[in-house]
Amino acid sequence: MLEVRGLCASYGESQVLWDVSLEVPPGQVVCLMGRNGVGKTTLLKTIMGLVPARSGQVLFDGSELTRRRPEERVARGIGYVPQGREIFPNLSVAENLEIGRLGSPAGRRRGAALDDVFALFPKLAQLLGRKGGVLSGGEQQQLAIARVLLTEPKLLIMDEPTEGIQPSVIQQIEDAIQRIKGKGIAVLLVEQYVEFAWRLADAYAIMRKGAIVSRGATADLHEELVREHLTI
Repeated sequence: MLEVRGLCASYGESQVLWDVSLEVPPGQVVCLMGRNGVGKTTLLKTIMGLVPARSGQVLFDGSELTRRRPEERVARGIGYVPQGREIFPNLSVAENLEIGRLGSPAGRRRGAALDDVFALFPKLAQLLGRKGGVLSGGEQQQLAIARVLLTEPKLLIMDEPTEGIQPSVIQQIEDAIQRIKGKGIAVLLVEQYVEFAWRLADAYAIMRKGAIVSRGATADLHEELVREHLTI
């Protein structure tokens, strides 16, 4: 579904990504890991077109998107939940969801789409009139994921979905990602919580200094690699 080939990206004259290659097949979860500041978020933003690629390619569902604008990538079927969630705090839950629905393909039945996200996150149905800014961190994360799912993505990209969230909600998010994966949606997530990745991801990739230094099946991710590249 997603293939990144030899991607390089910079902020001004400072190069952050160095020849990064990555694949995310349909219906699989790939976890991108690494210490803070190694380029994980920059890679996600470059895939989304928020940071321009200096060189390399971003291929999605058989098409090259390397020079496409972010909104074109969303229209093609890439959904992005950024770090910090970035919901609209002064809009209600219902209004936040409506914004996501406006990005869905034409002809999608509104009721069916909302039913899908409420099946994943039942509590949101009880919070429709509440402002996004007064929700807990876990509720905001559920809202951010639900809003993106209303665009009907083929690929869901998430940056630190468990950051600052209580354990009970982490389990709900994990269950939701499993169900999303079961629908054939590809998932690429950045995650520091190694146990979460071990339970959920089919494959992993570890970044260091802007490059992929290890990748493979999550079942093969062993403690030595974790100590070398992830332990602080």
